[in-house]
Amino acid sequence: MSKNITLANQQNDALFVLIKSLTKSEKRQFNLYVGRLGGNIDAKFFSLFKFLEKLKVYNEKEIIKSGIVSKQQLSNLKAHLYKQILISLRLNPAHKNIRIQIREQLDFATVLYQKGLYKQSLKLLDKAKTFALENEEKNIAYEIVELEKVIETQFITRSLSNRADQLSEQAKTLSQQNVIASKLSNLSLQLYSHLLQNGYVKNNEELEFINSYFYSKLPKYDFNTFGFREKLWLYKSHLWFSFLTQDFLQSYKYAKKWVGLFQENKKLIALHPVFYLKGKNYLLEASFFVKKISTFKEELQSFEEDIAQDYIPLNTNTEVLLFQYIYANKLHLHFLEATFSEGEYLVAIINKKIEQYQSRLDSHHIVMLYYKIACLYFGMGKNELCIKYLKKIINSKNLNAAEDLQCFARVLNLIAHYECGLDYDLERQFLDTYKFLIKMENLQEVQKEFITSIKDLSDVFPHEIKHEFKKIHARLKKYEDHPYEKRAFLYLDILSWLESKIENKPIATIIKEKSNFHLKK
Repeated sequence: MSKNITLANQQNDALFVLIKSLTKSEKRQFNLYVGRLGGNIDAKFFSLFKFLEKLKVYNEKEIIKSGIVSKQQLSNLKAHLYKQILISLRLNPAHKNIRIQIREQLDFATVLYQKGLYKQSLKLLDKAKTFALENEEKNIAYEIVELEKVIETQFITRSLSNRADQLSEQAKTLSQQNVIASKLSNLSLQLYSHLLQNGYVKNNEELEFINSYFYSKLPKYDFNTFGFREKLWLYKSHLWFSFLTQDFLQSYKYAKKWVGLFQENKKLIALHPVFYLKGKNYLLEASFFVKKISTFKEELQSFEEDIAQDYIPLNTNTEVLLFQYIYANKLHLHFLEATFSEGEYLVAIINKKIEQYQSRLDSHHIVMLYYKIACLYFGMGKNELCIKYLKKIINSKNLNAAEDLQCFARVLNLIAHYECGLDYDLERQFLDTYKFLIKMENLQEVQKEFITSIKDLSDVFPHEIKHEFKKIHARLKKYEDHPYEKRAFLYLDILSWLESKIENKPIATIIKEKSNFHLKK
């Protein structure tokens, strides 16, 4: 297992990860916060904080050895420190997002209500409600209305004769909108979960199941009553559905609608930066899948302009997402344009960033980047370096969500070994690959066909090799537009490799020719 992935798995202690995620200003804020508590500067929880801050890898034995706390008390002290850090972060102006501000006003109003200051409480609630509705925070808005109703039962203001009717109607409308939003978000989550666990649909039976599931769970709705939130969940649901069914034109359509919601109102980017970043990434991904090269370049440039213009607020969460999405898509652009050599500079940057964010990157995203780097080197003809990055994936453990990636890494590994002429190792690679593929359920026909075909090459005379490549190409070509098999070519461009062997051209040249064809379309 690679060093980076090992560290990412080791450093999974919640408190340690939280401390390592703190910026310099957040650490300074925590020091000031503890100082204001009075008499706590030498408290055990602060001593533990300073000790963990200096540790590079979480080690419980080292903590006990330090004498700060006994083994029996460690769990409670860690819980107390965790809570104090969260309180400090909540007080930090950098974390005062809209939702926190509204909840703060709701808390203040609750305090005023409990003191019997009904008018003051209602005034504050009305302002908070307006603010919540303006920013599409309808769940909190509903809570506010419910509290307004409670206060009105204690103290009738008589300021409006129809006050009760107004609040009842508002509560009903918000409740209906929240129910629709909840149903759509449930559907979106279930589809996304299915995609992660099972991948794309692989046959008619799975397609029928997903179609039935999607349309039976999609609630009836009036689109004209939808605000930003309801539209977002609707578009998300359609996006996951289209990804599952491999209808990538539909994926592009709904990712475009998703991003369009934010483009219509730029302030929403700052309010929901993660949603915006994910929408941009899926738009780029869908453009990549359907080979909309000019669109892909435009969207990537637009993405980088958003970052340059500070539309996207930076925090520990968005920084990691920006790294993943920007660099993965920079690699994709070099794949689309077959400018593999020009993209090599990205490798050093990506490795440095992986090391920087290792405690916050999960293994799946790390190996995904490794696979893309391997593909970059394969396109350049640097097969030894391609194998080096593939080994990082093949030797990784506990990657249940990345079975497809593991499979294609092994297939590409076979090709790279073949290209390197590493015949002494090729037989073992075949054996290892076969063993792995046998364990996989629902193995694709493309994978079966290719593995069998390339193994047979070892018995072919040199003067017959080109003819054999043509036969393999013909057998695989029929799957290129197959509704359930075409996904194989999204991971690995086997056809272009075969064409490069048949035409005796570098694979980059073959892909470049296809790229130029797509640009003319």
